[in-house]
Amino acid sequence: MSHHDGILTINLHAIARNWLALNRKVGDAQCAAVVKANAYGLGMVPVARCLAQVGCTTFFVATVDEAIELREGLGEAPDIVVLGGVRPGREPALVANGIWPSLFSVEAIARWQRATTAADRSAPCVVKVNTGMTRLGLELSELATYVASPLAQQLDVRHFMSHLACADEPAHPLNHEQLAQYQTGAALAAAVWPQALLSFANSSGIFLGPQWHQQLVRPGAALYGVNPTPGQPNPMEPVVSLRLPVIQYRRLTSPAAVGYSATATCQPGQRLAVVLGGYADGLQRQLSSRGEGVFAGCRVPLVGRVSMDATIFDVSEVPEQELPPIGEAYIEVLNRELTVNLVASHMNTIGYEVLTSLGSRYQREYVELGGLPS
Repeated sequence: MSHHDGILTINLHAIARNWLALNRKVGDAQCAAVVKANAYGLGMVPVARCLAQVGCTTFFVATVDEAIELREGLGEAPDIVVLGGVRPGREPALVANGIWPSLFSVEAIARWQRATTAADRSAPCVVKVNTGMTRLGLELSELATYVASPLAQQLDVRHFMSHLACADEPAHPLNHEQLAQYQTGAALAAAVWPQALLSFANSSGIFLGPQWHQQLVRPGAALYGVNPTPGQPNPMEPVVSLRLPVIQYRRLTSPAAVGYSATATCQPGQRLAVVLGGYADGLQRQLSSRGEGVFAGCRVPLVGRVSMDATIFDVSEVPEQELPPIGEAYIEVLNRELTVNLVASHMNTIGYEVLTSLGSRYQREYVELGGLPS
């Protein structure tokens, strides 16, 4: 009998297979891995270690602290890039740990060059250009001016990158517009940084075609089972399952309002199961009266509003004699049937948000790697 509360199981074997499938799809391009936000809530270090075992050598994170934690967890071998750049004063930590910042402004480049000069050593970095997402990146005019200056020759650039805004919509015209912008920037970069790998495609970008692959792709969500091709069958394996413990059964003998604001009413004879887990654990309120679970082999609907620490399911379809006793009863809210993508649709959101919202109160269990093909 388990005495844990919610149990989140992460299948590292499936994550590895997803990476291997993407690696095969991009052919001669290198396949990196985005493990920011604690590997989308699933555990940055165990996920990255599993991916390193199957051949991944480049990892992307969002913050300096994530990068340092990952360096400590993986050792000196892999390349680690901070997508969020480096804030003033954090440069020495990156230099000391061999971590590469993404530099997306002239000011950030100047700071990095001053810091590496002060450290009396060259330190690799990544340069990012804006091609139409208008979030982070040098404008093409800024890039053209900078590469024409003598300082550009002193910058040890290992990747030249941009980011797609609409890759999950293959027909969106911005995909081709961004590609044209990126190719213009890449030509400028190649003239001064021929060693820099060209990197453009995220998870969905990989499925736009070889033109977008360039020399290095950066999948994130697809590794964790989120569908990179919305509206089409998911080419990725599901990675997570989540079980929540039942803490009370109720058999109604009269009509009853259920949950906050009495948004649902149940009738005599219905059986309810209250589970430990709510919006504090990532079951967002948008699931109210829309979500579902799997219990004793049956799909069971969520009833009423999700509250902070508890959620209610109608388990009337499960024969009363088959109800597991409290302490052994769990309702699954994520599994191979209730995928991240399906739950995201119930929440009216995206799979990324489902994963990164998974709370810290869960017991995380890992399905470790066995033998895998390369």
